[in-house]
Amino acid sequence: MEEHWTVGHVAGLAGVSVRTLHHYDAIGLVRPSARTATGYRAYTAGDVERLREVLAYRRLGFGLREVAELVGDPSVDAVARLRRLRGLLVERRERTDAMVAAIDRELQARAKGLKVTPEEQLEMLGARLYEVIGGAYPATRRTDPRIAAQIWEALGEARTVLNVGAGTGSYEPAGREVTAVEPSAVMRGQRPAGAAPCVAAAAESLPFDDGSFDVAMAVSTVHHWADPMAGLREMRRVARRVVVLTFDTDEPGWQDRFWLTRDYLPEFGSVLAGFPSLTRMAGAIGARAEPVPIPWDCADGLFEAYWRRPEAYLEEHVRRAMSVWTRVGARAERRAVRELAGDLGSGRWAERNGGLTGLDATDLGLRLLVA
Repeated sequence: MEEHWTVGHVAGLAGVSVRTLHHYDAIGLVRPSARTATGYRAYTAGDVERLREVLAYRRLGFGLREVAELVGDPSVDAVARLRRLRGLLVERRERTDAMVAAIDRELQARAKGLKVTPEEQLEMLGARLYEVIGGAYPATRRTDPRIAAQIWEALGEARTVLNVGAGTGSYEPAGREVTAVEPSAVMRGQRPAGAAPCVAAAAESLPFDDGSFDVAMAVSTVHHWADPMAGLREMRRVARRVVVLTFDTDEPGWQDRFWLTRDYLPEFGSVLAGFPSLTRMAGAIGARAEPVPIPWDCADGLFEAYWRRPEAYLEEHVRRAMSVWTRVGARAERRAVRELAGDLGSGRWAERNGGLTGLDATDLGLRLLVA
C-alpha cells in the first residue's frame, strides 16, 4: 500500500500554512491525490515531490502562473526538472556570493572614511551588481585568433554546433549553424546583434534530443557549472563530437605553473576545490587532451592571459572580467594587488620572472578535450 501524508503533516514539514496548501489545491497547482482511512485527503510521494518543486520556485521569486508552467511541462522529466531547479539555485547562490563580496568592499571603503556614492551603493547592494560583474566581458573577453584556430580545427567538418555556456559569444565559429546555451540573462543580454540564437538553459540539463548536433563545444565555462561531470555527459548525449576548453589540475604543484597563483593568490586553489580532474573529465566523454598555449599578447582576457603583462592585473576592469577575483573574496584580491604592485615597483617581479620576456607563448594548464 502506498504511503501517504495528511495536509497538516505536510504543512509542518514544509514550513507553510495549511491555508497555503488548500490554496494550491484550489487552483490545481498541487492536489493531494490520496485518502486516509478516515476519508481525509492526503498527499502521495508524487504529490510531495511536486510540492517541493513548487515551493522551491516560489522561494526563488517565481509567480504562481510561472510555477504552474514550470512544473506542468510534460516534455521535461523529473530528473531534468531537478537539474533545472538546481541550476537556478546555483545561479542565485553565485549572485549572493557576489553581493557579499561587494558589500565587503563597501565596508572597507567606509572604514577608511571614503565616501560611497549613491550609484556605488546601488551597485554594491545588488541593483546592478551582476550587470557590473558581467559587463566587463565584452571589453576584455574577446576571441583570441590563435586559441580559436585550435578550437575550430577540433570541430572538424561539423555543420551544426552547440555552444554550451556560451556567454557573450566568444569562439563561436562563423559559417556553421550554431545554437548557443547560456543560463545567465546578463550574459545573454550582451550577445551582439547577429549572434547565434541563444537558449536559456544549464549544461546539466540540455533541452535537446540525443544526437541533435554534430558537435557540442564549451569554452572556459566548465568550472562555473554546478555539476561539471553531468554537463559533460549531457554534451556527449546531444552531440556526436565534443570539444571542451578547460583547465588541468592533475599535475602535482599545478598552482606553481603561474606566478600569479604561486606568489600572490594561493587562494586560487580553493576556487577549484572539488573540480573534477582532467583525467576524469576526459574519461567521461572519451576525449584526448591537447595543451593550449597562451600567447603573450592574448586578446582574450582570461585569468592567465596577462602572464607577460603583469601590470594588467592592477586594473580593476581587467580583474572584473575574471570570476576568480570575486570568488576568492575582496580581502585576498586587495592583498594580491597590493603585493604585486609593490613587486612591480621594486623590480622584484622582474627578478623572479625575467625569463618570461623572451617567450611568445606558454603552457599554463589550459587543455582542449576532444572527443
